Amino acid sequence: MAKKKIVHYINQFFAGIGGEEKADYQPESRPGVVGPGLALKAALGDDAEIVGTVICGDGYFAENMDAAAAEIVKLIAAFEPDAVITGPAFNAGRYGTAAGAVADAVQKELGIPAISGMYVENPGADMYKKFVYMVPTDDNARGIKTAVPAMAKLVKEVLDGTVSSPEQSGYMPRGVRVNFFQEKPGADRAVDMLVKKLKGEAFTTEYPMPSFDRVEPGAAITDMKNATIALVTSGGIVPKGNPDHIESSSASKYGAYDIAGVQTADAEHYATAHGGYDPTYANEDPNRVLPVDELREMVKEGVFKKLYDYFFTTVGNGTSIANSKKYGLAIGKQLKDDGVDAVILTST
Repeated sequence: MAKKKIVHYINQFFAGIGGEEKADYQPESRPGVVGPGLALKAALGDDAEIVGTVICGDGYFAENMDAAAAEIVKLIAAFEPDAVITGPAFNAGRYGTAAGAVADAVQKELGIPAISGMYVENPGADMYKKFVYMVPTDDNARGIKTAVPAMAKLVKEVLDGTVSSPEQSGYMPRGVRVNFFQEKPGADRAVDMLVKKLKGEAFTTEYPMPSFDRVEPGAAITDMKNATIALVTSGGIVPKGNPDHIESSSASKYGAYDIAGVQTADAEHYATAHGGYDPTYANEDPNRVLPVDELREMVKEGVFKKLYDYFFTTVGNGTSIANSKKYGLAIGKQLKDDGVDAVILTST
């Protein structure tokens, strides 16, 4: 039996072209494997082969989604593949969005299956997991050793028509309900679970509910005129040159920068490091994301007493909930220790 033909979609980083400075790289195709395609080739074994690789810069795709997707689909179609694999994108937000969009477009336009892989908190997962089989991966490229075999297994099952449940086939739940028969009726199963719960025994619900982190709102400020207010942003505004090299996506850090005496976050001294939105207007006037100018005016008008001498900043694009919580706790502790009364938190 002839091997199934696979086309692999990757971004400029995994193609070895470059990082953020090459994010505007336009779509191109290459025969055979590139970058992580080598590991995929080994994992596919004799069942399938990667006949071509299509590459596109994350920034280019984000800024030209419809046109880029159409161009990429044409490049993929030229290889006449049986299936397409995109990623793995891990927790790279723009890459994940592109990987999901390409897989979705391939299925719609070419009528062939496509699978992807990324971290469960990647924005691309939220957008496309209902339409595309996606393998859940670690949040960074260190997880490639487990991601690639899982993706190879899934694409072979898709091609063979043997895809089973998310637990058995290893993909993210898509919210698709499938009818099947149980030996016991629902009432009996519910009682069994309740008894196990009362006994402290392990049980698995048949309908898991989402779990949300609830945060009680703080008490209102009663004396605003004497309050100290701080600015915190996930919009990525940093001093020009990004001195702490905060990443444009999946930020591994946050920065704290002195604004004592600074009257405005002007374009000469500030810019955004964020890679998840068009930076044009934020770079034109960083006050649009970090409103230092307006808060200084409010201090002059006596609305509140003081603007805290530092602002805190990071990039929300693709940054995991765990890291976001860690940054928030650390920033909050410092602000509380310094007697700050309230925070204005801006996004994009």
